[in-house]
Amino acid sequence: QVQLVESGGGYVQPGGSLRLSCSASGDTNSNYATAWFRRAPGRDREFVAAIRWSGGNKYYADSVRGRFTVSKDHARNTVNLQMNNLKPEDTAVYYCAADFTGRGSGPWTNWGQGTQVTVSS
Repeated sequence: QVQLVESGGGYVQPGGSLRLSCSASGDTNSNYATAWFRRAPGRDREFVAAIRWSGGNKYYADSVRGRFTVSKDHARNTVNLQMNNLKPEDTAVYYCAADFTGRGSGPWTNWGQGTQVTVSS
C-alpha cells in the first residue's frame, strides 16, 4: 500500500506562487501515476494535473495549463505542484491520489488528507 500526504498549502495574494508536495510512503516501488485534484467550497472535485511514474508524461486541466507545473522527485518519493500566477478561483483544498494502472487517467485511489490553498487580497 502507498500512503500519500500533501503539504505546502497556505495563504497567498493574487499573482503569487505556492509549491505543493505529495509525499509517498509504504510500497513506493509500485508503478503508479499521481494526480492533483482540488475542491472549492460548494463545487465538485476538479482534476488539476497528473504525472506518470516515469515523469515523462504530464497532463493539465485547461484552467491551470501554463501556470501550474507538476514534477516528480524519485529520490524523495515526492510529486510537486508548482503554482504560479495564482488567482482567487484557485482557492480550494488540494488533494493528491494514485492511479495504479500507471496510465494517469484513473481510477484514482489512496487519497491524501488535502492541503488548503487560499488566494485572496
